[in-house]
Amino acid sequence: MRFTFPTLFLLLAITPVTGWSQNFDQIQIRTFPVTDNMYMLQGSGGNIGVSIGDDGTFLVDDQFAPLTDKIVAAIASLTDKPVSFVANSHFHYDHTDGNENFGRQGALIVAHNNARMRMATHQVLSGSNRPQPPYQEVGLPKITFDESMQFHYNGNTIDLLHLGPAHTDGDAVYYFRDANVVHTGDMFVRYGLPYIDVGNGGSHDGMIDACWELAGLIDEETIIIPGHGQLSTRTDLLEYRAMLMTIRDRVKNLIAEGRTIDQIIASNPARGFAEPGPDTEEWLRVAHEQWK
Repeated sequence: MRFTFPTLFLLLAITPVTGWSQNFDQIQIRTFPVTDNMYMLQGSGGNIGVSIGDDGTFLVDDQFAPLTDKIVAAIASLTDKPVSFVANSHFHYDHTDGNENFGRQGALIVAHNNARMRMATHQVLSGSNRPQPPYQEVGLPKITFDESMQFHYNGNTIDLLHLGPAHTDGDAVYYFRDANVVHTGDMFVRYGLPYIDVGNGGSHDGMIDACWELAGLIDEETIIIPGHGQLSTRTDLLEYRAMLMTIRDRVKNLIAEGRTIDQIIASNPARGFAEPGPDTEEWLRVAHEQWK
Protein backbone atom coordinates (compact mmCIF):
# COMPACT_ATOMS: atom_id res chain seq x y z
CA MET A 1 0.00 0.00 0.00
CA ARG A 2 1.21 3.51 -0.80
CA PHE A 3 0.90 5.78 2.21
CA THR A 4 0.84 9.55 2.00
CA PHE A 5 0.87 12.28 4.62
CA PRO A 6 -0.59 11.99 7.13
CA THR A 7 -1.87 8.41 6.82
CA LEU A 8 1.34 6.60 7.76
CA PHE A 9 2.02 8.83 10.70
CA LEU A 10 -1.56 8.66 11.91
CA LEU A 11 -1.30 4.88 11.89
CA LEU A 12 1.41 5.32 14.49
CA ALA A 13 -0.46 7.98 16.45
CA ILE A 14 -4.09 6.90 16.79
CA THR A 15 -3.87 6.01 20.47
CA PRO A 16 -3.40 7.96 23.70
CA VAL A 17 0.03 8.45 25.16
CA THR A 18 -0.75 6.02 27.96
CA GLY A 19 -1.52 3.04 25.72
CA TRP A 20 -1.20 1.58 22.25
CA SER A 21 -3.86 -0.06 20.14
CA GLN A 22 -1.06 -1.87 18.34
CA ASN A 23 -0.44 -5.34 19.68
CA PHE A 24 3.32 -5.34 20.14
CA ASP A 25 3.22 -9.00 21.17
CA GLN A 26 2.52 -9.81 17.53
CA ILE A 27 5.41 -7.75 16.15
CA GLN A 28 8.44 -9.69 14.96
CA ILE A 29 11.84 -8.08 14.49
CA ARG A 30 13.26 -8.92 11.07
CA THR A 31 16.99 -8.69 10.38
CA PHE A 32 18.38 -7.67 7.00
CA PRO A 33 22.13 -7.91 6.31
CA VAL A 34 23.59 -4.70 4.87
CA THR A 35 27.36 -5.40 4.98
CA ASP A 36 29.54 -7.87 6.86
CA ASN A 37 29.07 -6.04 10.15
CA MET A 38 26.02 -3.87 9.53
CA TYR A 39 22.33 -4.78 9.60
CA MET A 40 18.90 -3.22 9.35
CA LEU A 41 16.18 -4.25 11.80
CA GLN A 42 12.49 -3.79 11.02
CA GLY A 43 9.65 -4.24 13.45
CA SER A 44 7.26 -1.37 14.07
CA GLY A 45 8.37 2.22 13.67
CA GLY A 46 11.50 3.49 12.02
CA ASN A 47 14.20 1.27 10.59
CA ILE A 48 17.04 0.48 12.99
CA GLY A 49 20.64 0.52 11.80
CA VAL A 50 23.04 -1.81 13.63
CA SER A 51 26.84 -1.73 13.53
CA ILE A 52 28.64 -4.58 15.31
CA GLY A 53 32.33 -5.19 15.92
CA ASP A 54 35.11 -5.33 18.49
CA ASP A 55 34.21 -1.94 19.93
CA GLY A 56 30.62 -2.88 20.68
CA THR A 57 27.19 -2.31 19.19
CA PHE A 58 26.10 1.02 17.71
CA LEU A 59 22.39 1.54 16.93
CA VAL A 60 20.67 4.18 14.89
CA ASP A 61 17.14 4.55 16.35
CA ASP A 62 15.31 2.13 18.65
CA GLN A 63 11.58 2.05 17.74
CA PHE A 64 8.87 1.59 20.40
CA ALA A 65 9.65 0.87 24.06
CA PRO A 66 7.57 -2.37 24.22
CA LEU A 67 9.82 -3.82 21.50
CA THR A 68 13.14 -3.30 23.30
CA ASP A 69 13.45 -6.89 24.54
CA LYS A 70 12.79 -8.22 21.04
CA ILE A 71 15.30 -5.79 19.56
CA VAL A 72 17.91 -6.83 22.14
CA ALA A 73 17.25 -10.49 21.32
CA ALA A 74 17.67 -9.81 17.60
CA ILE A 75 20.98 -8.07 18.28
CA ALA A 76 22.12 -10.94 20.53
CA SER A 77 21.76 -13.28 17.55
CA LEU A 78 24.39 -11.15 15.77
CA THR A 79 26.86 -10.31 18.53
CA ASP A 80 27.53 -10.75 22.25
CA LYS A 81 28.62 -7.11 22.54
CA PRO A 82 26.20 -4.85 24.42
CA VAL A 83 24.66 -1.74 22.87
CA SER A 84 27.07 1.06 23.71
CA PHE A 85 25.48 3.87 21.68
CA VAL A 86 21.99 4.63 20.43
CA ALA A 87 22.05 7.45 17.87
CA ASN A 88 18.69 9.08 17.17
CA SER A 89 17.88 10.31 13.65
CA HIS A 90 15.32 12.79 15.08
CA PHE A 91 13.00 13.07 18.06
CA HIS A 92 9.82 11.30 16.89
CA TYR A 93 8.65 8.55 19.22
CA ASP A 94 8.50 5.78 16.60
CA HIS A 95 12.30 6.17 16.36
CA THR A 96 13.18 7.05 19.96
CA ASP A 97 10.64 5.48 22.30
CA GLY A 98 13.15 2.82 23.35
CA ASN A 99 15.68 5.42 24.54
CA GLU A 100 14.83 5.09 28.21
CA ASN A 101 15.14 1.29 28.12
CA PHE A 102 18.51 1.37 26.36
CA GLY A 103 19.68 4.20 28.59
CA ARG A 104 18.94 2.11 31.67
CA GLN A 105 20.97 -0.71 30.11
CA GLY A 106 23.99 1.60 29.91
CA ALA A 107 23.84 2.88 26.32
CA LEU A 108 24.76 6.50 25.64
CA ILE A 109 22.18 8.34 23.54
CA VAL A 110 23.40 10.57 20.69
CA ALA A 111 21.36 13.14 18.72
CA HIS A 112 21.27 16.60 17.21
CA ASN A 113 20.89 19.42 19.75
CA ASN A 114 17.39 20.28 18.54
CA ALA A 115 16.29 16.67 18.83
CA ARG A 116 17.47 16.58 22.44
CA MET A 117 15.65 19.82 23.19
CA ARG A 118 12.42 18.38 21.81
CA MET A 119 12.84 15.08 23.64
CA ALA A 120 13.37 17.00 26.88
CA THR A 121 10.17 19.06 26.53
CA HIS A 122 6.52 18.47 25.70
CA GLN A 123 5.88 18.37 21.95
CA VAL A 124 2.86 18.09 19.67
CA LEU A 125 3.34 16.48 16.28
CA SER A 126 1.96 18.23 13.20
CA GLY A 127 -0.95 16.62 11.39
CA SER A 128 -1.84 14.04 14.01
CA ASN A 129 -1.71 16.52 16.92
CA ARG A 130 -0.36 13.60 18.89
CA PRO A 131 1.42 14.77 22.06
CA GLN A 132 4.89 13.49 22.84
CA PRO A 133 5.73 14.02 26.51
CA PRO A 134 9.31 14.59 27.63
CA TYR A 135 11.56 11.61 28.26
CA GLN A 136 13.13 10.91 31.60
CA GLU A 137 16.76 11.96 31.95
CA VAL A 138 17.97 8.40 31.35
CA GLY A 139 16.44 8.48 27.86
CA LEU A 140 17.80 11.86 26.80
CA PRO A 141 20.86 12.24 24.54
CA LYS A 142 24.07 12.62 26.51
CA ILE A 143 26.09 13.48 23.39
CA THR A 144 24.81 16.15 20.97
CA PHE A 145 26.07 18.15 18.01
CA ASP A 146 25.06 21.10 15.83
CA GLU A 147 26.36 20.65 12.27
CA SER A 148 28.62 17.59 12.33
CA MET A 149 30.59 15.20 14.48
CA GLN A 150 32.61 12.01 13.93
CA PHE A 151 32.76 8.66 15.65
CA HIS A 152 35.51 6.12 15.02
CA TYR A 153 33.88 2.83 15.91
CA ASN A 154 33.92 -0.77 14.73
CA GLY A 155 36.39 0.05 11.98
CA ASN A 156 34.17 2.81 10.60
CA THR A 157 34.51 6.54 10.47
CA ILE A 158 30.93 7.57 11.19
CA ASP A 159 29.96 11.07 10.08
CA LEU A 160 27.06 12.54 12.03
CA LEU A 161 25.58 15.22 9.79
CA HIS A 162 22.84 17.79 10.15
CA LEU A 163 21.91 18.85 6.61
CA GLY A 164 19.48 21.54 7.69
CA PRO A 165 15.80 21.40 8.64
CA ALA A 166 14.00 18.74 6.59
CA HIS A 167 11.75 16.19 8.31
CA THR A 168 12.22 18.18 11.54
CA ASP A 169 14.71 20.81 12.70
CA GLY A 170 16.81 18.16 14.43
CA ASP A 171 17.48 15.57 11.72
CA ALA A 172 20.74 13.62 11.84
CA VAL A 173 22.17 11.51 9.03
CA TYR A 174 24.67 8.79 9.98
CA TYR A 175 27.21 8.00 7.26
CA PHE A 176 29.36 4.92 7.91
CA ARG A 177 32.08 5.85 5.45
CA ASP A 178 34.18 2.68 5.44
CA ALA A 179 31.11 0.46 5.05
CA ASN A 180 29.59 2.97 2.57
CA VAL A 181 26.26 2.84 4.36
CA VAL A 182 24.10 5.79 5.35
CA HIS A 183 21.07 5.92 7.65
CA THR A 184 18.89 8.89 6.70
CA GLY A 185 16.11 8.73 9.25
CA ASP A 186 12.90 10.20 7.89
CA MET A 187 14.71 12.70 5.69
CA PHE A 188 14.30 9.93 3.10
CA VAL A 189 11.52 7.34 3.21
CA ARG A 190 9.99 4.80 0.85
CA TYR A 191 6.23 5.20 1.41
CA GLY A 192 5.27 7.99 -1.02
CA LEU A 193 4.79 11.63 -0.07
CA PRO A 194 6.90 12.16 3.04
CA TYR A 195 5.53 13.33 6.35
CA ILE A 196 7.19 16.67 7.18
CA ASP A 197 6.68 17.94 10.73
CA VAL A 198 6.47 21.66 9.94
CA GLY A 199 5.29 22.44 13.47
CA ASN A 200 8.61 21.15 14.75
CA GLY A 201 10.88 22.89 12.27
CA GLY A 202 10.42 20.63 9.24
CA SER A 203 10.66 22.13 5.76
CA HIS A 204 9.59 20.91 2.33
CA ASP A 205 12.34 22.93 0.64
CA GLY A 206 14.77 21.78 3.32
CA MET A 207 13.93 18.16 2.51
CA ILE A 208 14.77 18.77 -1.15
CA ASP A 209 18.02 20.56 -0.30
CA ALA A 210 19.11 17.94 2.24
CA CYS A 211 18.59 15.12 -0.26
CA TRP A 212 20.71 16.96 -2.82
CA GLU A 213 23.49 17.58 -0.33
CA LEU A 214 23.49 13.94 0.76
CA ALA A 215 23.52 12.75 -2.86
CA GLY A 216 26.74 14.74 -3.32
CA LEU A 217 28.40 12.95 -0.40
CA ILE A 218 27.65 9.36 -1.40
CA ASP A 219 28.07 7.30 -4.58
CA GLU A 220 26.23 4.69 -6.63
CA GLU A 221 27.56 1.90 -4.40
CA THR A 222 26.25 3.44 -1.18
CA ILE A 223 23.57 1.43 0.61
CA ILE A 224 20.90 3.65 2.17
CA ILE A 225 18.88 2.65 5.22
CA PRO A 226 15.83 4.93 4.94
CA GLY A 227 13.67 5.96 7.86
CA HIS A 228 10.95 3.61 6.65
CA GLY A 229 10.93 1.08 3.85
CA GLN A 230 13.41 -1.10 2.02
CA LEU A 231 17.16 -0.71 1.58
CA SER A 232 17.81 1.84 -1.13
CA THR A 233 20.39 3.45 -3.41
CA ARG A 234 21.53 6.91 -4.42
CA THR A 235 19.31 6.60 -7.51
CA ASP A 236 16.29 6.00 -5.25
CA LEU A 237 17.24 9.09 -3.24
CA LEU A 238 17.47 11.23 -6.37
CA GLU A 239 14.14 9.93 -7.68
CA TYR A 240 12.54 10.83 -4.34
CA ARG A 241 14.02 14.34 -4.58
CA ALA A 242 12.84 14.66 -8.18
CA MET A 243 9.32 13.76 -7.06
CA LEU A 244 9.33 16.56 -4.49
CA MET A 245 10.81 19.04 -6.96
CA THR A 246 8.24 18.19 -9.63
CA ILE A 247 5.35 18.71 -7.25
CA ARG A 248 6.89 21.94 -5.96
CA ASP A 249 7.36 23.30 -9.49
CA ARG A 250 3.78 22.48 -10.40
CA VAL A 251 2.41 24.13 -7.27
CA LYS A 252 4.59 27.23 -7.64
CA ASN A 253 3.63 27.65 -11.29
CA LEU A 254 -0.03 27.52 -10.35
CA ILE A 255 0.54 30.02 -7.54
CA ALA A 256 2.21 32.35 -10.07
CA GLU A 257 -0.89 32.03 -12.26
CA GLY A 258 -3.01 33.25 -9.35
CA ARG A 259 -4.71 29.94 -8.60
CA THR A 260 -6.26 29.42 -5.17
CA ILE A 261 -5.27 26.47 -3.04
CA ASP A 262 -8.53 24.71 -3.89
CA GLN A 263 -7.87 25.22 -7.61
CA ILE A 264 -4.33 23.94 -7.16
CA ILE A 265 -5.56 20.80 -5.43
CA ALA A 266 -8.17 20.25 -8.14
CA SER A 267 -5.39 20.30 -10.78
CA ASN A 268 -3.79 17.27 -9.06
CA PRO A 269 -0.15 18.49 -8.91
CA ALA A 270 0.91 15.22 -7.24
CA ARG A 271 -0.24 13.19 -10.25
CA GLY A 272 2.07 10.33 -11.03
CA PHE A 273 3.23 10.14 -7.42
CA ALA A 274 0.15 9.96 -5.19
CA GLU A 275 -3.53 9.26 -5.75
CA PRO A 276 -5.97 12.14 -5.19
CA GLY A 277 -7.72 11.97 -1.85
CA PRO A 278 -7.83 13.45 1.64
CA ASP A 279 -4.25 12.53 2.49
CA THR A 280 -2.75 13.99 -0.66
CA GLU A 281 -4.92 17.09 -0.27
CA GLU A 282 -3.70 17.61 3.29
CA TRP A 283 -0.09 17.18 2.21
CA LEU A 284 -0.55 19.77 -0.55
CA ARG A 285 -2.20 22.25 1.79
CA VAL A 286 0.74 22.03 4.19
CA ALA A 287 3.24 22.31 1.34
CA HIS A 288 1.35 25.25 -0.17
CA GLU A 289 1.76 27.21 3.04
CA GLN A 290 5.53 26.90 2.67
CA TRP A 291 5.68 27.50 -1.08
CA LYS A 292 3.22 30.36 -1.54
